[in-house]
Amino acid sequence: MDNGEAAKRVAAAKNPARKPGGRKDRGEGRAQPAPAAPHAARRGALRLLAAVREGVTLAEGEEALADLTPALTPAERARARRLAAMTLRHRSRSDAVLAGLIDRRPRPEVMELLQLAVTEMLAGAEAPHGAVNAAVALARSGGAKAKAAAGMVNAVLRRAAERQAAWDAASPPRLPDWLRRPVVAQWGEDIAAAIEAAHERGAALDLTPRAPGVPVPGAALPTGSHRLQSGAQVTALPGYAEGDWWVQDAAAALPVRLLAPRPGETVADLCAAPGGKTMQLAAAGARVTAIDLSPQRLARLAANLARVGLEAETVAADALGWTPSAPLDAVLLDAPCSATGTIRRHPELPLIRDGAMIPELVRLQAQLINHAAGLLKPGGRLVYAVCSLHPAEGEGQLATALARHPGLAVEPPAPGDWPEEWITPQGAIRTRPDHWPELGGLDGFFIARLRRCG
Repeated sequence: MDNGEAAKRVAAAKNPARKPGGRKDRGEGRAQPAPAAPHAARRGALRLLAAVREGVTLAEGEEALADLTPALTPAERARARRLAAMTLRHRSRSDAVLAGLIDRRPRPEVMELLQLAVTEMLAGAEAPHGAVNAAVALARSGGAKAKAAAGMVNAVLRRAAERQAAWDAASPPRLPDWLRRPVVAQWGEDIAAAIEAAHERGAALDLTPRAPGVPVPGAALPTGSHRLQSGAQVTALPGYAEGDWWVQDAAAALPVRLLAPRPGETVADLCAAPGGKTMQLAAAGARVTAIDLSPQRLARLAANLARVGLEAETVAADALGWTPSAPLDAVLLDAPCSATGTIRRHPELPLIRDGAMIPELVRLQAQLINHAAGLLKPGGRLVYAVCSLHPAEGEGQLATALARHPGLAVEPPAPGDWPEEWITPQGAIRTRPDHWPELGGLDGFFIARLRRCG
């Protein structure tokens, strides 16, 4: 069962059928909107945390918000997402606070309610009385077992509000063992701890300019991206309607920068959706074909292209089965991966994945590299990228690809154009969440540029 199907089952299992949300106005005789539910965003956050507990991502879990009655407003949905992510990001600290206050761990839904309230009080600057009262009200509005726990929730949280020192002394959530072991083997214990701290800090909002010199909100980063604090309403920012920029993590913009496309070059963007890299390639003047397996994701890509006034050919196909009419100047392969480089944006990932997918992902990535290499003309360039911290998907994948393809050679980046600490002994680019701590970090990526010998 894939995660999309899992999300549907979670929603069906946990959400009651939607009830009529209106009430009759005696004067008009027409249904009126139901009044806003108290603590609606918190209720939504708890629904998202329950979905994660069932093994789906926060984004997939949003299906479970659709059946809340009354429906959440867009602002409430956004706050629910922020509260759920914040609770997951600080879960080790809230657990440390609660460990001294409860004799045994309560039912999962009660524990999540406690974690949410503790996080609001000690990380979110919520007034203790407001967070406690809201948590008690949510407990009382739940099922019989939740109602029975309301008194405990009240007593525990009132004491938790006074345990800021325990919160501050706790460590960030550890990486799961299946990921932490290879990370420590590759970079050492200190780097692993720094990555964990970066994950807890979360991520800012990065924008990619459509063209050099275009005004873009936020502070300019050394790589050309612009950075704002997360939480901004994207569609209200200046330049959005004009298509001057798009949302894209600074690290995710690096593969195209390393590829260095030139006007008129023929370039394939394999596994292209949602399209940030496709737009970068098109903005550079390349003739781009964007390939993705999902027609729905390609439709989103096409809409993104239209918003910024760029063009690319789109093809709904399995990248392994697609071939161009003539050999290409370049291929960008942002391959399917574990996405472990994006944990600071997606704090639920360590809780819903167990590492079992790594061998299959590594096999698929190798197949895609083999296929992509065969699409190039002599002298053509292939950029392989994954948003993963796992060395098997990055450093190890590159080593085996070079052994399989003696006709491919790594083309290292120019040292003066890239931070020295990002350039690996293999001549690839490796970014980690602990890089750029003074600027707010960036996602973990492995990026290698290969040239087909001519």
